[in-house]
Amino acid sequence: MVLPLVDEYKPKCYMCNNTFENIEKLREHQEDKHREFVEGHIKQNREPAPGDVTVF
Repeated sequence: MVLPLVDEYKPKCYMCNNTFENIEKLREHQEDKHREFVEGHIKQNREPAPGDVTVF
């Protein structure tokens, strides 16, 4: 899908490709329509995998 240059600055939902006027409306949309996906990614436990090397 190619967007016109007029809509290039607007935030876009990566799940359904809808565009919104501002980031707050995008967040509300994702919390309402894509709640399962968003909650699944927020609750992820991010830890180093076994064998990962940390460089200080």
